Amino acid sequence: MKRIGVITSGGDAPGMNAAIRAVVRAAIGRGVSVVGFTHGYEGIIDDEAMPLDSVSVGGIISRGGTMLRSARSKTFMTEDGRDRAVGVLRKHGLEGLVVIGGDGSLRGALCLHDEFGFPVMGVPGSIDNDISGTDFSIGFDTAVNAALEAIDRVRDTAYSHERIFVIEVMGRHNGFIALEAGLAGGAEAILIPEVPYSLMEICTDMKRAAVRGKKSSIIIVAEGAARASDIKDFIEKNTGFEARQLVLGHMQRGGSPTAFDRVLALRLGALAANRLISGYTAEMVGVDGVKLVSHPLSYVLSTERAIDPEKLLLAGVMAQ
Repeated sequence: MKRIGVITSGGDAPGMNAAIRAVVRAAIGRGVSVVGFTHGYEGIIDDEAMPLDSVSVGGIISRGGTMLRSARSKTFMTEDGRDRAVGVLRKHGLEGLVVIGGDGSLRGALCLHDEFGFPVMGVPGSIDNDISGTDFSIGFDTAVNAALEAIDRVRDTAYSHERIFVIEVMGRHNGFIALEAGLAGGAEAILIPEVPYSLMEICTDMKRAAVRGKKSSIIIVAEGAARASDIKDFIEKNTGFEARQLVLGHMQRGGSPTAFDRVLALRLGALAANRLISGYTAEMVGVDGVKLVSHPLSYVLSTERAIDPEKLLLAGVMAQ
């Protein structure tokens, strides 16, 4: 290969810039030039191409978001849209494409390979950490630390005013952020979409804790499990305790990536570029423990990543 492309697609994640930087510099190190497209698949269709070199990716490793920007493309979901995208890629003489993004972005990459035989390589970039084939996706650690900072700050107020605080974190379909941040923040209850829960039992536990002298509690809820406002109202009605709510929202997406996410992005971006240039295709790179790995996209996209049951058990024990 002499020329490859790179895009970021779907929801942005801290560390995407570090991954772009790694793709570009790893490719240049092997004598391969790189073209980036802004706004993901939509940018390919609209031919929003920009050449990338070592200078253009300098100084971006510490920046959140993505220098290539991102978008979700309805046009790419159509056969005609994908046909137009491949036409643009070939027009620029590209022999492969690195796609940095989540589940939907990786599915788009697999379509390019399956329908047109176009070489692709995926890099998991998602704060949700719900992608199979890797222990961590780029952006997860930063999002957890953003949530944890909020939990630590709120706990001070909860203690001072003897209140219950319900903190809603991102996680529409899964509770990875909620579980990790809740464990690290010492939450008294963690509510996630994957596991049934009883608000009445939580209220009973808080009443018992109050008898023991515990006057404040933190409840972490993933947005897909319930609305913070509904939980707050239920608690006040069934305990008589004063409660407050906090929705963290998209603040978890932004900000400078942690050291962990930067190094992870650099390792995965470089591996993706090197495997693509070496002739591998339709894969996603990832980490298994400390080892770098790669898996077929077909496997990654047909396998569901599950919450660690040991962490769930530990959360229950720690909440007592």
